[in-house]
Amino acid sequence: MSKTKIITIANQKGGVGKTTTVLNLAHGLARQGKNVLVVDLDPQGQCATALGLKPEEGAYYLLTMGLKPQETQFIKQYVRNTGRENLWLIPGDQTTNAAQTVINARDYAVSWIRETMTRFTSNGLDYIVLDTAPSVGGIQERALWAADLVVLPSSTEYLATDGVKKVTQTLLALQTEKGWQGSLLGVLPTMFRDQLREHKAAIAELQSGFPDKVLNPIHRATTLSECPGEARTIFEKDPQSRSAEEYTEFVKEVLRY
Repeated sequence: MSKTKIITIANQKGGVGKTTTVLNLAHGLARQGKNVLVVDLDPQGQCATALGLKPEEGAYYLLTMGLKPQETQFIKQYVRNTGRENLWLIPGDQTTNAAQTVINARDYAVSWIRETMTRFTSNGLDYIVLDTAPSVGGIQERALWAADLVVLPSSTEYLATDGVKKVTQTLLALQTEKGWQGSLLGVLPTMFRDQLREHKAAIAELQSGFPDKVLNPIHRATTLSECPGEARTIFEKDPQSRSAEEYTEFVKEVLRY
């Protein structure tokens, strides 16, 4: 059996399409026959609502409980079937903020989130996809260190690259000081509009700052923005749309690793 890959989706700026990317990547991989677990580490709990489920404190227990068999059994009670083949979710909610406090107070090792994910890697999972909050802190740092692959969604608006730069600085520090062995898969431009000079300039800035790491952009689309409110991914709402094609190409890029 192949090793379970952990993919962390991160940006220190909000509103860049991070959760949209998490869910469409995860569902896209699941549609390719891969077994995928999404873990919502963002206190907003939007992964659950966007999949038609309710936010719950699963992420809190995952982050704060130990690795004893009875603790693992308790945490696995929070693995939710999304109603989509091959796709499961551990939901989060506002209690994830409290988990941040616990992690900092107990000074958990930078490897902690990767260690806690080992509960699931023997269950035939191909991918674990981590959604993170748009912030700096103990959870995000440990989620980045846990990753085999990191994807950085970035909107294509003015100053949008700032959040990406901050995350890449964190990755460099984790690599040089903490022994992180994962890879930056790439920067994923989102909400792109061909006709806007500002958006083209943002893409050019990303390509200049991250040579060979800028993926094909996801265009802004009404159908895509409507998906979370309808509890559907783009593959369910409009599988023939340009957005579905763009996320399909992104999924293929991930599968190459």
